[in-house]
Amino acid sequence: MNSILTLIAGVRQTNFDASISESATDPRFGATARVPHLNWVFRAFYGHFYQAPPLVTATGPLAGFANNQGFAFAPLHGERDEEHQFGVTIPLRGWTLDADNFKTRAKNWLDHNNIGESNIFWPITWQAAAIQGWELTLRSPNLWNHGQFHLAYSNQFAQATSPITGGLICPVTVPICPAYPPPGFGPVDHDQRNTLNLGFNANLPWQAYAATNVYYGSGFHNFFPGQPYPGDYLPGHTTFDISVGKSFLEKYSVSVGALNAANRRVELDNSLTFGGFHWNNPREVYVQLRYRFHY
Repeated sequence: MNSILTLIAGVRQTNFDASISESATDPRFGATARVPHLNWVFRAFYGHFYQAPPLVTATGPLAGFANNQGFAFAPLHGERDEEHQFGVTIPLRGWTLDADNFKTRAKNWLDHNNIGESNIFWPITWQAAAIQGWELTLRSPNLWNHGQFHLAYSNQFAQATSPITGGLICPVTVPICPAYPPPGFGPVDHDQRNTLNLGFNANLPWQAYAATNVYYGSGFHNFFPGQPYPGDYLPGHTTFDISVGKSFLEKYSVSVGALNAANRRVELDNSLTFGGFHWNNPREVYVQLRYRFHY
């Protein structure tokens, strides 16, 4: 509307027609407001989203295998999300601080599950899910003419509740399904409450440069408490990355980097998900030579 206030609005119509037929009309609204002189920018958004279900069909040996494991297949319906977010960007003497809050409520939340103890995974939909959090980023100006500092922090909750409403389900003849967690919101496999990235990019003499980054995660949800880690979450983990490089002859640059330079190993995920349990990668060292073409 003007240099102080901006408004956006829209609507999306979706029609899905396969083994099931669905339609969704999703409105979306957003606004930003800039405070004169301070140049603080406030923003807000509210919207609905529809995600069509995957086109999958279980027949023949697969359906028989699932039935032998005590499961059946139900139609998959589309996921329907309701999201809001609001935040503020604050510039101050070359520094930029950005903070935001968001929450997504989902119905028929799309996920996956394995059939029995096999490595065959099938789409499912949970009755509902809620993903919410706070995020903070901070970026410095060019400090002492030698580099820039950056920080990013997130505090997030990712939870879902049974029953499973579509895909791989217990037969309707089973009143209490042992494969389902009890009703009530509980953490999902990617629920990590606190995540932090902190780093510095430095400009060095003789067209050289260096970059460092420290990553911290408080630990993802522990699906098997006491085996061997106690509590509802896996141990926290910290890794350190570093790279150094140099430009020369205007067109060339060479760099050497190390990811997880301290070679710290930790179990990141022990949920029943694709590929089994997951550990972070060991130390990785790479060398890069770059040539810049004229274009």
